[in-house]
Amino acid sequence: MRISCLLLWTCLAALALAACSTEADDMGIVARVNGKPIYLSQLEFQHDLLHMDGTGAFVPTVEVLRGEYGQILGDLIVMEMVSQELDARGLGVTDEEVAEEERKVRADYPDDSFDQVLVEEYIDLASWRERLRYNKALEKFQRLVLRPQIKIDYREAEDYYKQHIKDFRIPETLRILVVRSSDKAPLAEALKVYRDTRDPEAMRADEKVAVHEITVRQGQLSSSWLEALQELPPGESSPIMEEKFGYEALVLLERLPAKQLDPTQAYPLVEQALLEHKMRDAFETWLSNAWNSADVQVSEHLLPRPEGEAAAEAGDPAAQEDQANLESRMGQEDAGKNALQEGMAPLGPDDTPLEQEGDNSENAVPAEGQAQ
Repeated sequence: MRISCLLLWTCLAALALAACSTEADDMGIVARVNGKPIYLSQLEFQHDLLHMDGTGAFVPTVEVLRGEYGQILGDLIVMEMVSQELDARGLGVTDEEVAEEERKVRADYPDDSFDQVLVEEYIDLASWRERLRYNKALEKFQRLVLRPQIKIDYREAEDYYKQHIKDFRIPETLRILVVRSSDKAPLAEALKVYRDTRDPEAMRADEKVAVHEITVRQGQLSSSWLEALQELPPGESSPIMEEKFGYEALVLLERLPAKQLDPTQAYPLVEQALLEHKMRDAFETWLSNAWNSADVQVSEHLLPRPEGEAAAEAGDPAAQEDQANLESRMGQEDAGKNALQEGMAPLGPDDTPLEQEGDNSENAVPAEGQAQ
């Protein structure tokens, strides 16, 4: 479920009178939610995620950085509120649940390659686990708190179907076997076995060959697959094609013609669509009510500023100095990442550790193990 940006920014704008102090005990803290701190390191972690696929040494302006950090902070505040709501209901995420989620992610990586990815991508495991805990909290909140509140009447489903009937027309689809191997000879032999037996399982007998059955809409086919399947009769295989990973061939199992789903067939899809709408509305209602009773304090440096103030900074020497300091900070972060490889702790501009309050996430570029 995506959180409403408008609602978040409305909430953040209302915090101008509740900004965090700049006392020494707030060093490294960018917000507090009912007394629980959110650290700058958490923002940096999520900000690195945002730019994980970026290239080059682009240095954002102070205004752009403030905007990106503000949006990320809004998400973190709401996720913390969700976690606290679960705790209050006795439904909080346990360490065992986090460990189970981590186990599922690690299962997608052979041997110890997951840990290798962490090292190569400068991913801090503690910060990654913290994000995993937030994700699990949101999933539990949706399933255990919001979902029981929602009911879908059959008349709503009928009306939705009639109003969106075009959405329930299924275009032509194809059932195909994708057969792959790093070597051409085993793949050719597997295709021969299929022609003789018509049994996909028989092809899987050779460990050098991978066989996957998929159903795909014709409009979603790549140009090479579309060409290979264009004139192919059901039950036949395409020529062997060379790819980056090795070789592949396609076996066309069945062409499924386009059809219009009737109301009974479409009901699961209708129910899912209505459920998503109602869950989003229920979440925003809960968030609005929870916000009214929450004690949230945010650093004034991340709050939205009045219109025109950013433009005024363009000729402001102080703003230009902020930009210079930011560029220097970015340089310090790059140096810190290099130092990580040498077992050194990255230092801030005043030669003190960048991270505060015992957080050791550094400025690693994190990932969530593809777990959303």
